[in-house]
Amino acid sequence: MPSLSTYLHTYKVGDYVDIVVDGSVHKGMPYKFYHGRTGRVWNVSRRAVGVELNKQVSNRLVRKRLYVRVEHVRPSKCQQEFFERKKKYLAAMAQYLEAKKAGKELPPKPTMHRLPEQPKEGLIVKGDEVVTLTPAKYVNLF
Repeated sequence: MPSLSTYLHTYKVGDYVDIVVDGSVHKGMPYKFYHGRTGRVWNVSRRAVGVELNKQVSNRLVRKRLYVRVEHVRPSKCQQEFFERKKKYLAAMAQYLEAKKAGKELPPKPTMHRLPEQPKEGLIVKGDEVVTLTPAKYVNLF
């Protein structure tokens, strides 16, 4: 049987959840297509939650609403990185506004946007740091 924390977690409308099928509980098990999908809670009942997600059917997206028992649902971490980035941005913005109010030299204005991966820093290689490897001579054993 699933642990008690599975049953004691409270889901609210609007929460993001991952549908992960638990094979030990057969009731309320979603169809195999939905295993591993992420959706939003649109309804909460006693033993199940209503999950709304998009399903690709040929060339269009169809919004599906299905009820899944809480044993097969877990809170999603899809927004965790966004919340961490937002918290860091708000702290940097408070520091920026404090420096502006005090009349000090302003640091660069913070942004919440993610930046693509930057190229690596250049470096100078000295002659004595370079090691050349030569292949071992082939010896025929037969």
